[in-house]
Amino acid sequence: MTSTPPDLRLRLARAEDMPALSALMDRAIGELLQAFLPPEGVAASFEIMGLDTQLIADGTYFVVEDGEAIAGCGGWSRRATLFGGDHSAGRDAALLDPAVDAARVRAMYTDPNHARKGVGRLILDACEAAARAEGFTRVEMAATMGGEPLYRACGYAVIEPFEAVTSTGYRVPLLRMGKGL
Repeated sequence: MTSTPPDLRLRLARAEDMPALSALMDRAIGELLQAFLPPEGVAASFEIMGLDTQLIADGTYFVVEDGEAIAGCGGWSRRATLFGGDHSAGRDAALLDPAVDAARVRAMYTDPNHARKGVGRLILDACEAAARAEGFTRVEMAATMGGEPLYRACGYAVIEPFEAVTSTGYRVPLLRMGKGL
């Protein structure tokens, strides 16, 4: 487990955070994916990513604060959906069985002004600990090309590459990654 930078505070997300979280997600998608996708790929990513309010309702979504600013957010899930926001196709709210299924790490976003400051690692540590406490022995995620270096550095391995096809036909590249707890 990594040490927490002293200025960062982790807490559970609340319903009243949702407008700020949506704005942070939009900035993260719009700015941080530019180095990994062409402009049409960044634009298409908004269709498959975003806020999943089920995670907040389930009490499995975290916010990292740096002073008064929200520096990042992310969570984990005991539900079958691998990725996507409330508006995304293919959601599945079925509960996973910790004895046979991997918990999901979901909706990881860092404010571009707080990138590379330990926000993602702090959230991943919290997600892994919470999933482990509920009996899960593995976690999986759908990683963007922008997130893959962090997840690999945190011990995640690629299970399979895949694409999410948007309504425009753009194929957003993703990686199913996993890790044993």
